[in-house]
Amino acid sequence: MDNREQTLRAEKNARAVKTVKNIVIYAFLAVWGLMVLFPFYWMVLTSFKSYASYNGEKIPKFYVTDPTFDNFMNAFSQVPLGRYLLNTFVFTVVTTFVMVIVITLAAFAFSRLEFKGRDLLFTVFLSMMMIPGELIVITNFVTITNMDMRNTFSGLILPSVMSVFYVYLLRENFAQVPDQLYYAAKVDGTSDLKYLFRVMLPICRPTVVTIIILKVIECWNSYVWPRLITDDKNYFLVSNGIQEIRQNGFGRENIPAMMAAVVVISLPLIILFLIFRRQIMAGVSRGGTKG
Repeated sequence: MDNREQTLRAEKNARAVKTVKNIVIYAFLAVWGLMVLFPFYWMVLTSFKSYASYNGEKIPKFYVTDPTFDNFMNAFSQVPLGRYLLNTFVFTVVTTFVMVIVITLAAFAFSRLEFKGRDLLFTVFLSMMMIPGELIVITNFVTITNMDMRNTFSGLILPSVMSVFYVYLLRENFAQVPDQLYYAAKVDGTSDLKYLFRVMLPICRPTVVTIIILKVIECWNSYVWPRLITDDKNYFLVSNGIQEIRQNGFGRENIPAMMAAVVVISLPLIILFLIFRRQIMAGVSRGGTKG
């Protein structure tokens, strides 16, 4: 009986320790989650406050007493936010589409095709990730300027249609597909492109979807390159439009109107993430798993 009581007591203590650990972990995650989500809450909250109400608060309030939609109406009436959204949509869709084609073909070549110096070339290719982004931006700016492509969608899109990291990520996923499938397809007379689009891409679909979503987010939030290559408002993206809104639209002190514009700009990305969050997690998990 003594041994049994000691065993029960040990199990009880173990459960108690596990419970305490879980409480501490979930408490930490809850606090961390609040810290991450609070700026978004404050952004949405402020966007529904009137200018007078916001400036009349000596102590910031965490609720809205008189919500208004005037800030959202001003976001489209005082500045051409609709045009900025359309430009960003075109830039994002075209850039993502072209990039997916380019990196898919590159990843397939590095993972399945046999040619002399393939591994060395891929190593040199990966070494480009060590080059600071500022140097690439300068080189791209000089190239696009010399080609007389400033203030054009081509100048915005071309430098963004290639990503070493995405090629590496997709190549690692392609390498996990068994070689026997490729050899069997070649015996049946299947071409490399047909094998790529009918076998490899469906198998690696979670990773491809993840890359597409990450690229969409990257394009939608692009700021430095559009600011350098465009000074014509007809080619402004939403990220650049924020600065124009701040300077020429609402003024520097109309924070509620600014927050309303940011909410409108951020909403498509939030919806996109909520819809495809499972695919993103699956793609990231697959990218970090071998075998």
